[in-house]
Amino acid sequence: MSDLSITLVLCVAVSIIYAGAALIQARLGHLTVRELTRVPMWWAAQGLNGAGAALHVLSLGFGPLALIQPLGVLTLVIAVPVAAATAKRRVTGLELSGMTCTVGGLAGLTVIIATSGHAAALGDAQLFGLLAVATVAVSWTWWRGRQHGASTVWEAAGGGLAYSVCSALCQTAVLHFSDEGPSMLLQPLTIFTIIAIVGFAIAATVLTQRSYRDGLGAPLAVTNLVNPVSATIIGVAFLGEDLGATPISLTLAVLFGMVAAFGVTQLARARAEEPVTATV
Repeated sequence: MSDLSITLVLCVAVSIIYAGAALIQARLGHLTVRELTRVPMWWAAQGLNGAGAALHVLSLGFGPLALIQPLGVLTLVIAVPVAAATAKRRVTGLELSGMTCTVGGLAGLTVIIATSGHAAALGDAQLFGLLAVATVAVSWTWWRGRQHGASTVWEAAGGGLAYSVCSALCQTAVLHFSDEGPSMLLQPLTIFTIIAIVGFAIAATVLTQRSYRDGLGAPLAVTNLVNPVSATIIGVAFLGEDLGATPISLTLAVLFGMVAAFGVTQLARARAEEPVTATV
């Protein structure tokens, strides 16, 4: 199998695992984080998230961050039919149109990105620069989400950003491990990177869990939109990933991105509405 094929297979597996975890977390969204720590099912969801994260890290060794992160939106697409089946209902027309647009838009976007992307590691300056910017941005979304009457999408956006930062840090660690071997694990900078990964992973977990308190649809959609967008920005600004930005490819990328965004919006609307019986 080619690196691209391996990357796609791993990303689909990760999306399935994350979708299962998100469905469990959403069912427990009315509980506080402290209460959740005493619920075995929530820990099962975290186990799924851990398994998904492990496969995600593995995929970073085969493909660029800007290719892998957009495929994370498939989590929302997978979660919709699973949630419908769990509720013993059929997928609604709005959900079906949303899934179609999301898959079509992502497919086109992925093809464009895959033609020129390459996996890259953060340098020392890029690492500290990313951590400084990301810490401020995630802290701001956390603060906005804590305001009285604030929308849960602020915390969902912060969670998506934190996840993409984790991915960039993990990709750097994976590539350094491939080049230098196990000895790199003892380097001070590597230890600092691992601590940062743990910190952002915890922040992402808490923010996304809090965002589910009013429902799954919109927060999951926002998380999975912010994740690839911020990952692309990180890839270009900090990792030096080349997206082959010709006028034609940029135009096509924008068009496919708009289609995918419309699809995710449709899915978020469908999840926010009261389910009704519909034929597929």
